[in-house]
Amino acid sequence: MEPVREVEGRAYPFGRKNVDTDLIIPARWLKTISREGLGEGAFEAVREDKDNIFDNPEFAGAPIIVAGDNFGCGSSREHAAWALLDMGVKAVIAPSFSDIFSGNAFKNGILTVSLPQEQVDRLLEVAQTDPISIDLENQVVTTPFQDRFSFDIDPFRKHCLLEGLDEVGLTLAQNDTIRKYEDRLAAQKPWLARGTSVAA
Repeated sequence: MEPVREVEGRAYPFGRKNVDTDLIIPARWLKTISREGLGEGAFEAVREDKDNIFDNPEFAGAPIIVAGDNFGCGSSREHAAWALLDMGVKAVIAPSFSDIFSGNAFKNGILTVSLPQEQVDRLLEVAQTDPISIDLENQVVTTPFQDRFSFDIDPFRKHCLLEGLDEVGLTLAQNDTIRKYEDRLAAQKPWLARGTSVAA
């Protein structure tokens, strides 16, 4: 997972409330176990409108989505986070998120920022014409117009995002402790380690 420290650039001014994971990535795209290529199917129903923001060249490659309340509701499909990553999204700003979606986003290195509705409305306005900056270290969202909105984030999630640590990375960080435990277990109960690399 790549570290997330600052996300800056144009933002899709989406603003829709109660966006469920089926809208983010339709069920027919769930046949794959690969994370690649899902961006093509992201917001497929929205993209049926030829004037949609996701296909507007002005927002091409935007790393941020400014959305409405309860973003990511519905099913627990992790493909929703994969689809956002594949289309280049690194952060979503909304008044609130589904807990499951927020967890999946975090595990895949996507920053979710919760702000009050009036601040989200302001960012939707700014996003129409100008970039937005999210500074995770200082937990603040800023605009070129001196807007400055502070946000809260769980300290553990902040640490993992800043350091680029997913569950595998967190486990590998404890490699010395794990090795010492395995060596001790192999010495005390060798029959448990028989046929493993520890016993070899």
